[in-house]
Amino acid sequence: MCCPLSRGVFHRVMASPKNVFASVRTRTDPCIIQSDMLNACETKPPTDSVHGMAPLENHPGQGWRARLHLEYAAVDGHTRLVKREHDGPLMVQKALYPEGPSVCHSLILHPPSGIVGGDRLAITAVVNADAHALITMPGATRWYRSLGEPAVQTIDIRVGRGGVFEWLPPETIIFDQAHAQLTNRVLLEAGARYTGWEIICLGRTASGEQFKTGRLRQRTEIRLDGKALWDERANVIGGSPLMHSPAGLAAAPVTATLLAAGIPISAEVVARCREIAVGGNARAGVSTMESLLVARYLGASSEEARNYFVALWRILRPLLAGRAAVTPRIWTT
Repeated sequence: MCCPLSRGVFHRVMASPKNVFASVRTRTDPCIIQSDMLNACETKPPTDSVHGMAPLENHPGQGWRARLHLEYAAVDGHTRLVKREHDGPLMVQKALYPEGPSVCHSLILHPPSGIVGGDRLAITAVVNADAHALITMPGATRWYRSLGEPAVQTIDIRVGRGGVFEWLPPETIIFDQAHAQLTNRVLLEAGARYTGWEIICLGRTASGEQFKTGRLRQRTEIRLDGKALWDERANVIGGSPLMHSPAGLAAAPVTATLLAAGIPISAEVVARCREIAVGGNARAGVSTMESLLVARYLGASSEEARNYFVALWRILRPLLAGRAAVTPRIWTT
């Protein structure tokens, strides 16, 4: 997700006039996290290791440092979690196969249950050629208020030729006074496919809290065979005028984006996606560009945003993954 506003700071490599939230700016925020792109997707032979990461140091008052590295490989038609390395409070349980051996489901756990100022989380997922992995979490990610130091999460995804990766997390709740920096980078080799979404709730709306102070900085980048498909940045200031402006979030606390990349999406599939409606005063839209479909939600309910995206996923998955959607079991427990 990258919100359709950012106090005049919002940059996108490409935008479609069909997108109901299309908005292009000509400058970028020099303060947003900048990271070098990773090299081309790894397709090395599978290895079986769960150790080897250099230990991280945590110091009082500086927050948690946590890293997680996952690697999947296709072995005799089965997708195996062949490498799992973690350091700090970030880990996965055993590989799950609710769809059979071809698709590996993984559940990321963050035992502290929330992210505070000074925390640094880094997740890397490598899906080698012809493998298929799906990652989700057991519950919402909460970003707590900060005394000033930002909390940072970086997610790097690399998918090899013929591989499929699905990033389907629950909502992310940004508390009032939080300072959050989120970066998602997706590198796809030719023939690789990716579906992912981000659902952001600004403030704890269930308790009436609004996002009056704090900041959310976010960048989402997708490259296919070395070519930029999507590069979007947001800089959301709590309580800023654009949070209430019709040109920004229009006072909606929930903003969400789904991205499906890797192959062209037909006009017929797009039409089916656009038939899915959202209720109340929520707004939703679907647009396409080269090898990329973008869906937006802007409203008051993270549950409605998730249901909307799941409905889209059920339409898109047979096209991108060659199989019907199978709901991760954790979503119903």
